[in-house]
Amino acid sequence: MRFEATMPEMTFAQKVLARASGTASPVPGEIVNAKIDLAMSHENAALVLAAFKEIGAKHVWDREKIALLFDHRVPANTTKAAEGHRTVRNFVKDEGIPQFYDMREGICHQVLPEMGHARPGMLIVGTDSHTTTYGAFGAFATGIGATEMASVWTTGELWLKVPETMRLKVEGRLPVGTMAKDVILNIIGDVGADGADYRCVEYVGPTVDEMSLASRMVLSNMAIEMGAKAGICFPDEKTKRYLQERTDSPYQPVFSDTDAVIEKQIDYDVSCLGPRVACPHTVDNVKAVEEVAGMPIDQAVIGSCTNGRMEDLIAAASILSGREVDPDVRLIIVPASREIYLEAMEKGLLACFVRAGAVVVNPGCGPCLGAHQGLLAKGERAITTTNRNFRGRMGSPEAEVYLASPLTVAASAVKGEITDPRGLLA
Repeated sequence: MRFEATMPEMTFAQKVLARASGTASPVPGEIVNAKIDLAMSHENAALVLAAFKEIGAKHVWDREKIALLFDHRVPANTTKAAEGHRTVRNFVKDEGIPQFYDMREGICHQVLPEMGHARPGMLIVGTDSHTTTYGAFGAFATGIGATEMASVWTTGELWLKVPETMRLKVEGRLPVGTMAKDVILNIIGDVGADGADYRCVEYVGPTVDEMSLASRMVLSNMAIEMGAKAGICFPDEKTKRYLQERTDSPYQPVFSDTDAVIEKQIDYDVSCLGPRVACPHTVDNVKAVEEVAGMPIDQAVIGSCTNGRMEDLIAAASILSGREVDPDVRLIIVPASREIYLEAMEKGLLACFVRAGAVVVNPGCGPCLGAHQGLLAKGERAITTTNRNFRGRMGSPEAEVYLASPLTVAASAVKGEITDPRGLLA
């Protein structure tokens, strides 16, 4: 009697790393040597380049699989930043790297999807912790260090441990005033900042299916804030339509097998979820907006790689239109990319923001990092749509940063204090 060998059921993470490493059926915890499909760096490409030269490499392994851009300190805010930019620009010219986006384009995690570089089934690494954002398009995407990236530039390969899978199933129609940002803050507050350490988090369920790609990017972007190695939303017709408009490059969607073994699944019903706020100084210190409402603020920021897309700006405008920002509040708007900036301008959103008293800055990471825009002074308090509220993140270590959705931040800017947006929505 002859028995047919059958392949074991595998998770998304196992399948992507099996394909990338040529391993038949890697198991969680196994180390594989994986071939990288795309390697991304922003300004820290200058650090990568220094390590690249130190190990004696002459040329990159595949210039078509490297994407470089500037977004953290644009325009250059120090002589050191300007020199770093020049070094990378010269490297790009010398190596003939075609996928280079200078300061004009915007934030890496928005620009790469817009340019069609983030596609289902890919293995993507980037020298930025929020590289997990590309998981919204069904890619296994994760952040790595500059020295690791120098190795990738040289060999095109990287050792990776196959992660366990944590599945987060989200059900229920989002109530008025609640956004994807509230969903992910609620999850992080529940599982904790280390609750998904080195896991591949799969976001599934009818609520995720109904979300726009922009909202799914919020989930994947903040997967790292609970320690995840990757945060995946599986591709569907929305993904297909988005990519059809942006790339002719082929891709192969990857899904977890039905009977694949996962470490755990957590179910959430968001049908009664209200706005959430992450309080200083950790992202998992999450409270209902009612618990912190009335707390005075000095600054509000709407934008970043987390919430600087069109749906976020439209949400903010729904609050700000016909209203004025409190005179004691500085409201900063940061579109995530040039494409979004132009669309917001054409739709009249930028005029709405300026009339309300906001300052609209160029696409980039400035306010989120406290790099050169919107730094906080000692004792000041900000509410922002960005992804981190660590001590000193946006300026003085004696300032406070609260994280919330675009609706909550806009409402707070109008009232001059942390505010439940539901009271301002028509």
